[in-house]
Amino acid sequence: MGRSRRTIPEELLLLALDPATGTTAQPQSLDLGLAGAQLVELALAGRIAPDGDRIAVVMPRPTGDPTLDSALELLRRRGSPVRAVHWIGGPRLGLRQIYLAHLERCGMVHAVAGQMCGVLPTVRYQATDTAISREIRARLDSAIRTGVPPDPRTAALAALAHAVGLGKHLYPGNEGRSSRSRLRDLIRHDPMGGLVAHAVMDVQNGVAAQPRRDRAPAQPAARAATSGGVPLQPRRTGAMARAVAH
Repeated sequence: MGRSRRTIPEELLLLALDPATGTTAQPQSLDLGLAGAQLVELALAGRIAPDGDRIAVVMPRPTGDPTLDSALELLRRRGSPVRAVHWIGGPRLGLRQIYLAHLERCGMVHAVAGQMCGVLPTVRYQATDTAISREIRARLDSAIRTGVPPDPRTAALAALAHAVGLGKHLYPGNEGRSSRSRLRDLIRHDPMGGLVAHAVMDVQNGVAAQPRRDRAPAQPAARAATSGGVPLQPRRTGAMARAVAH
């Protein structure tokens, strides 16, 4: 799919990256959001499509993006549509670190080594071009301010930003309350983005065991082919890893 356009996982991570500290907001839920963002990106690329509350592969051809293609291959190996909550909530943590390394390889961030308490090594990340982050933020701000329905990519990004709890990071305090509310409302403008955002919130709320019954089903896979995954990662323990980015 080429590198002329940033992917939604990349944009979500850049939104979460604090330029002052080099850490990411909402680090725990961000892994879930990145898994959901991969699904949206694959749907926009025509590789997968919603089938009720499940995700079906409709075109297994690789996209050319290694991180997305790892997700696509894992979905293909399932052999049958998988529920979005099961995919997003599966034992596939570590996407934040994988995407930080990916952004570093792409030249969008650079790593800054440091120490915690003067002893424990840490790595923080700074954007190499702050104009990119400003452009991403400006798209969200415009959608919130104008009320004009955004394009599917921006709508999905807004839905995921809300789902992982970035609203308080992007629009803090009482003065940001109305903006956070409008950010949440943008979830309705993209069916696939809404599906995965609700799945992210369901996983966080621990209600992924049963299908949701309070929403209309998404378009069947055969009709919605136009609207993640990475190698399996073990859950991190309390041990400090080198590449700590909050």
